[in-house]
Order: sequence, then structure tokens, then C-alpha cells
Amino acid sequence: MGSTKPLERIVAVRLITLFVVGVVCLTTAAQAPEPPLADARLSVHTLVREDIFAGVLDGDLDRLALGERSIETLLERRPTERPGLLAWKASATLYRAVRAREAGRTDEFQGKYAQVIDLLAEAKKLGPNDPGVAAATGGMYSVLADRLPEELRGRAWVAAYEAYQALWKVQGRGVEKLPLHLRAELLAGLAQSAQRTGRTKELAEYLDRILAAAPDTAYARVAKQFKDQPATAAGTRMTCLTCHAPGRLAARQKALGDE
Repeated sequence: MGSTKPLERIVAVRLITLFVVGVVCLTTAAQAPEPPLADARLSVHTLVREDIFAGVLDGDLDRLALGERSIETLLERRPTERPGLLAWKASATLYRAVRAREAGRTDEFQGKYAQVIDLLAEAKKLGPNDPGVAAATGGMYSVLADRLPEELRGRAWVAAYEAYQALWKVQGRGVEKLPLHLRAELLAGLAQSAQRTGRTKELAEYLDRILAAAPDTAYARVAKQFKDQPATAAGTRMTCLTCHAPGRLAARQKALGDE
């Protein structure tokens, strides 16, 4: 009996150690590193994208707050990039607005939604032809417009449609040469905003383009669903199926380091 108790203590200590290590590992994994905001080689979009998407798509409010802090810092350090940064700020604010609405905080929703409209208006005024503004505007509405009150959804989807059309004017001619993710997101945004705004003919054209330009992808699967089961399209999202995948910032840093 005397030899059993020390053995039990050893086992208990090891279990506690393993538990502590596990918690530390999980905590470390959950904490995103501070983005290298001082590295001027990285675009503002690369620097804030992952944190904002982690907030908007995954509900990670810590990452969202990190992205918001990065935006404020970059607004000071890179004033020439103000249009795109304001559009990203509008995206984060819109997400906070819809969360407030869904929690029954109507006044907070209305205040934040008004901020979104003001931020986008300033972004478009400062960068009327800035593709970053169009991309952020289309993207934020494609993900969040259906969570707005019914009386605001139509206006939001029109804004998304116009944003994707503006992107198409810039990128459409060479869409086949874009990386798979970028061309799929552009075509998906065009298709989804066309569907939500009642443009049936355009929707059919964009769905065919997706099937041809991005076969064997999540975008193609949803496009096929839109075609085969049109009744489900109104409640299905086609955009941002892969854009929040982690590691793009790290990959870009590595590429710059190898140059």
C-alpha cells in the first residue's frame, strides 16, 4: 500500500501537467499574432483581412477587435489608403450592427448602421474608382445583407450588385487570368447579387461562368445547386466560401522574404 500512493501522486501530477499544457496550446492557437503593420510592402487589405473575416464569418470578436485596432493604426500611418480602410471599417461595424439587432438592441443597431452608411459614403467619395472599396462593399453585403431588417435588405443588395459590377469593369476582361479564389469570388458575388436583385438572366450567365471557370470547387457546387434547385437560392450564400482561410498573411510575408 505504501508504494501505491507515490505512484498515484506521480500519475496525478502528470495528468495535471498534460492538462495545463493542453490549455496553453489551445490558448496560444486561439490568439492571433499582431499583424506587421509597419511593413509597407504588405497592402492594408492583406494586413486586416484575416482578422476581420475571423470576426464576421466565425464570430470571433477578439479577432474582430484586433482587426479594428489595425484599421485605426493604419488610418494614421497610411492616409493615402484611407478609402479601402474605411470600407473595411464599415464591414466590421456592419457586423457589430447585425449582432446588436439580433440581440434586440435596436437603438445600437440603428446607430451602427448609420455609421456604416457614413463610412461607405466617405470611402466612395475619396476613392470613387478604388477596387478595394468595391470589393469590401460587395463582400460585406453579400455576407450580411440577409441579416438586415427586411426594409433595408433590398437597398443593401443593390449596393452589393453595383459594387460587383464596378469590380467587373476592372477585372472582367482578364477574369480567366485571376487566381482561382479571386475569379471565383468575383463571379460568385455577381451571381448572388444578381439573384437577390431579381436579375434572372444575369444570374444564369454568371452561374455558367462559375461552372466553367471554377470547376470542382465549393463555388461550382453552390452554382449547380442554384441551377438545379432555384427555390433554395434565396437562402443560400455563394460568396466568401474560402476567403477567410487563415495563413494568407503569413504566405505573403514568406513570399516577400524570398524575393
